[in-house]
Amino acid sequence: MVPRTPKMRDKDFLALLVHHGHVTREEAEGLLSELRAGADLAKKLIDAKGWSEAEVEKLRRTRGGELPEIPGYEVLEKVGTGGTANVFRAREKRTNRQLALKVLKREITSHTSTRKSFIAEARLLAELDHPGLVKGYGIARSGNTFFARLQYIAGETALERLDRDEPFPEDQALHIALETAEVLRYLEEKGVVHRDVKPGNIMLDDDGRVILIDLGFAAPEASPSLEDSSVGTVAYLSPEQCRGGAAADTRSDIYSLGISVFHIVCGRLPFESSDDREILRMQVMESLSSKELKGRGISPHLQYFIEKMVAKEADDRYQSWSELIYDIQGQLDGRDALDFEGHARGRKRGR
Repeated sequence: MVPRTPKMRDKDFLALLVHHGHVTREEAEGLLSELRAGADLAKKLIDAKGWSEAEVEKLRRTRGGELPEIPGYEVLEKVGTGGTANVFRAREKRTNRQLALKVLKREITSHTSTRKSFIAEARLLAELDHPGLVKGYGIARSGNTFFARLQYIAGETALERLDRDEPFPEDQALHIALETAEVLRYLEEKGVVHRDVKPGNIMLDDDGRVILIDLGFAAPEASPSLEDSSVGTVAYLSPEQCRGGAAADTRSDIYSLGISVFHIVCGRLPFESSDDREILRMQVMESLSSKELKGRGISPHLQYFIEKMVAKEADDRYQSWSELIYDIQGQLDGRDALDFEGHARGRKRGR
């Protein structure tokens, strides 16, 4: 059974109403003093704002309008947000299973190209099937609300961990790179380029498995992208995407994964600025510093992987996911063999 959310305290409900702009701060201060004197908040809101009892109850139920109401689902909490959509954990009433509902933001619904991209992503995810890729169950609509039904993943993104100032140890970073590359190879085999590979789209579930999410910018391999060559997240874009007019290419995703691995293991991005245009310039013009990698205690093998993945010229990078996977898997196998030999020697010395 999915636990029910306890009823919100009046004080917390009032704070949410202020946060979402339903009540001014001045109004809230007056209501709060009356609450302390034992007044009923619902009645006071009805008197002060002219709302009906049903409107007050709906605002409470939806956390001040934060949670959507979708027939057939109990929306439990907001678990993520992006530029075009919010993601909610929900219970499907018919099956009692938990799902993630990715809901297109109301203000963007009328934007035709964005809405079409949102629908295309949901349909694409429903067609694909890989254990390292979030599973999609299709697109639906309730009134003016468009939402995609997705597998709910309990865990966190690599970026959420980095935001807590917790870079990953090298072994774990290599495993994340390997598992992400295997999912991207599956997409490559299906003729799809992700185009937004970054720590924020790499989830680690509660069992430590890597699951790639968000195909909002995915496109067919080698498709022309004159209008949207710079789609994705600026800090992880390949030089050819930054220049504009480049076709979607697996090697661009390889570059983005290389920048992501650097971020995951170093705890920061290699090219940083408050100005997106400056980051685009650095992606095109500046090479990754070998000195910086060496100064952070990264092994020569990982230095080599990162530098080859983020070569400025696409022809100098790994040319396929299989090529990259072969190198990383060989490095991990070698480490495992060394660990085994070390443990074996230790056992012999202890006899």
